[in-house]
Amino acid sequence: MTGTLHHWRDTLQDLGVMGLIPPPYQPEALPETPAVAKKSLAAPVPGLAKINIAPAAAAGPDPSDPRAFPPAAALAAAGTLAELEACIQDCLACPLGAQRLRFVFGEGAARARVLLVGEGPGRDEDLQGRPFVGKAGELLDRMLAAVGFPRESVYICNIVKCRPPDNRNPTPAEAQRCLPYLRRQVELVRPEVIVTLGAVPLRELLGVQGGITRLRGQWQNLAMLGGIPVMPTFHPAYVLRQYTQEVRRAVWGDLQAVRDWLQKASGPEN
Repeated sequence: MTGTLHHWRDTLQDLGVMGLIPPPYQPEALPETPAVAKKSLAAPVPGLAKINIAPAAAAGPDPSDPRAFPPAAALAAAGTLAELEACIQDCLACPLGAQRLRFVFGEGAARARVLLVGEGPGRDEDLQGRPFVGKAGELLDRMLAAVGFPRESVYICNIVKCRPPDNRNPTPAEAQRCLPYLRRQVELVRPEVIVTLGAVPLRELLGVQGGITRLRGQWQNLAMLGGIPVMPTFHPAYVLRQYTQEVRRAVWGDLQAVRDWLQKASGPEN
């Protein structure tokens, strides 16, 4: 330290300033504590039974409940469409039942000459409990009326009675669960002709694989009630998406073929 600095230090000490500056911090050693035995928090506590907390299992529908799982005998015993609807309207045989707002049974003339089968209810149908009441249904009504089939003269239903999520196509498992209900509807209505709308009813009801573009307009046969002729055509929702003259002309031709077939079946006097 130089003499100048010594002088400056001594002056500060004489003024009492140096004593106000705390010395550098020196941490003190903590006093030693006696060792304490540590117990693991995971160690079992004497006298306290171990409790297993498992998530509660979601209670599903009881398979023995005839309302949730209508038996085949109950379907056969339903002698009218109203009785059949009462028998199956609480069905929970597939996951679609638990998600629906309304059960969409079907509607129309009880002895209709033409029965139309779609794929599944959409949003509007789920809200109202009626088939084909949205934009696709309005188009279907116009197409039917144009060939002389007003809505009240036909019977309209779907492969499944509950709306698939996001309006997707029903899965084969869902369709097969609902198929006995549809077959009983066909038996009760006893239509002369069935019109399938889209590929799903053609595949699930008749077991015919293939694209609807290739198969539409080609007569098929349903092996029920001695054989029922089936005309496959485009679904109205597809017509709305592909609203071209070609697509509309194709559906028009398919429905005209159904009308012509019925006229021939009725005989020349009609």
